[in-house]
Amino acid sequence: MSVAEIKKTAEQKMQKAIDALKHDYQKVRTGRAHIGLLDHIQVDYYGSPVPISQVANLTLVDARTIGVQPWEKKMVAVVEKAIRESDLGLNPATQGDLIRVPMPALTEERRRELCKVVKSEGENAKVAVRNIRREANEQLKKLVKEKLISEDDERRAQDDVQKLTDKHIAEVDKLAQQKEAEIMTV
Repeated sequence: MSVAEIKKTAEQKMQKAIDALKHDYQKVRTGRAHIGLLDHIQVDYYGSPVPISQVANLTLVDARTIGVQPWEKKMVAVVEKAIRESDLGLNPATQGDLIRVPMPALTEERRRELCKVVKSEGENAKVAVRNIRREANEQLKKLVKEKLISEDDERRAQDDVQKLTDKHIAEVDKLAQQKEAEIMTV
């Protein structure tokens, strides 16, 4: 593996860590409705668990309500039960074959708890980025040991990897601040 490949791989992995963080932040409820909130809910469809988006149409009814319309009439009760039993603390209401999922307003205490969750997720992403840096530096040391690159090349490459790390950690901090601001906005 060459120095360029090591750097490229490290950057790709760091970007994946950022993308995973963004995905995790989408699940943190802010009081506003968005259909991504229900993405991880699994519904029992003829004995096998499938994502809710594969058995129903998800829409935004208004800023605080998600509309869920199952494609099969008999799935209405199953989908409603899955939403109610999820870890999101939502209370869906059925109207015919449309399930309305209102987003309850967040209390100040709940907002603070969510900010802690956001910080924790951000720290986990930073740890992931730093682990990727460590792996890249170990691979560079291995190349020096095998005499494939000089120590100067290794030092330059480690500096580049550190710059990548700094850039991605700054992005994690920025995402965390944005999400906290979003949560604390009433």
